[in-house]
Amino acid sequence: MSGKLTTHVLDTSMGTPAAGMKVQLWRLGETGDGRELLFEGFTNEDGRMNHPLLSGEEMVGGTYELLFDVGEYFRGGAHVAFLEWVPVRFHLAEPTSHYHVPLLVAPGGYSTYRGS
Repeated sequence: MSGKLTTHVLDTSMGTPAAGMKVQLWRLGETGDGRELLFEGFTNEDGRMNHPLLSGEEMVGGTYELLFDVGEYFRGGAHVAFLEWVPVRFHLAEPTSHYHVPLLVAPGGYSTYRGS
């Protein structure tokens, strides 16, 4: 079984997917020094990426960080954003598993969890 990493962003203030939000995926160094940008793109109309952020051989154990450009997303709408970039740092321990990291976001707060 091949693992994968996916994400999904929902705008809870509007009750809709967060289409057009910039998302970055970074791999962090083992000692906390250095980081490598692995992916940068925008969510589609369903608030998802068109393909997994990582899959197959790209899935390597370690610490990663997803950065969501919430501030720019909300500045494009009717809200004034309190948040700018929302970081979600997590550890990928089982590279053959599916890691799904949803973000539920509003102009003043957010929530995340490991989904399925």
